[in-house]
Amino acid sequence: MLSEQSATTVRATLPAVGAAVGEITERFYARLFAARPELLRDLFNRGNQASGAQKQALAGSIAAFATHLVEHPDQRPDAMLGRIAHKHASLGVAPEHYPIVHEHLFAAIADILGEAVTPEVAAAWTEVYWLMANALIAIEKRLYEESGSTGRRPWEVVERIEETADVVTFRLRPADGGPVRGFRAGQYVSVQVELPDGARQIRQYSLSGAPGDTLRQFSVKRVTSDDAAPDGEVSNHLHARVQVGDDIHLSEPYGDLVLDADGAGTLLLLASAGIGVTPMIAMLADLAASGHGGPVTVVHGDRSPADHALRTDHEMYAGKLADASVHFFYERDAEPGTRTGLVDLAGIAVPAGTRAYLCGPLPFMRAVRTQLIERGVAPADIHYEVFGPDLWPARQGG
Repeated sequence: MLSEQSATTVRATLPAVGAAVGEITERFYARLFAARPELLRDLFNRGNQASGAQKQALAGSIAAFATHLVEHPDQRPDAMLGRIAHKHASLGVAPEHYPIVHEHLFAAIADILGEAVTPEVAAAWTEVYWLMANALIAIEKRLYEESGSTGRRPWEVVERIEETADVVTFRLRPADGGPVRGFRAGQYVSVQVELPDGARQIRQYSLSGAPGDTLRQFSVKRVTSDDAAPDGEVSNHLHARVQVGDDIHLSEPYGDLVLDADGAGTLLLLASAGIGVTPMIAMLADLAASGHGGPVTVVHGDRSPADHALRTDHEMYAGKLADASVHFFYERDAEPGTRTGLVDLAGIAVPAGTRAYLCGPLPFMRAVRTQLIERGVAPADIHYEVFGPDLWPARQGG
């Protein structure tokens, strides 16, 4: 809980800090990487830095957390903190990273706001920072204890499946022959590869196999990139260079978008678009294995049937459920039994009490979420996963 004195100061300075938070985060990353270039090379996503997505996400998180503290002093935004902590744990973020961030973030605040940063203002925002940091450290500690690991280990590629022209699935086993921990449907792993320039970049990929499988499986969409924006450097490396017999380093599974079907009659809607299908495949596999008997509505949108990765698995697992309805939307080349255009829930039954899971591009998820709320689904029952930095708080204030 924020102290009363700091809450007053933060409330008074939040408009100024909020208005400048984009400049502050830009200056922060410039200072951080100048002092610690290895963090950009081996921890932070260079593509997200180049595109500005990471700066937006950090700015949105800081503003959302501070706003929550002053508007709801007796509550903590655990959903936001949990999502960040899972990402951090998959990357191997450690407690010693937080003082480094504090040093460069507050130097950036002083650079941008100048004399407005009085000792009182600095003390209040320092309190905000450490409330957020210590909460994340505690959550991350628990996640590391649950997973039994704070790092990544080598896994051997045993199968490579070309799903579509731009999606490939990798199936792997531990290179050390050690045990494979279970995971919850919807979780992801961090994959680290060494690129030609020596950087050891990390990306998160949802597990697209069945939770009970003794192998790890994840699917990668090749991202179009250019020399000025290395957002696709890891996906292109995996597509072009990683073959059966190669080793790559994976974290333990993390992620808070996990299937929660707490009863045989739970009403579920699994909506995805593009490569957002991957966690939905794991969820459907889990539901099929558990003999889930409640209604499950499966919705997916893609450019065309040929671009629909894992479509065979999508249909197979849905077909094993006792009460599933499947709705595929394609922008072109729609086949009989599918629909043409973007995903639209009009004409699809969404009963009261439905629990929804969404994964795909942010505009898709926002559109589906809006339609679900209009149909009476409670916002608390709509769960989502974002690939890359979570820009939702940055774009809608929390």
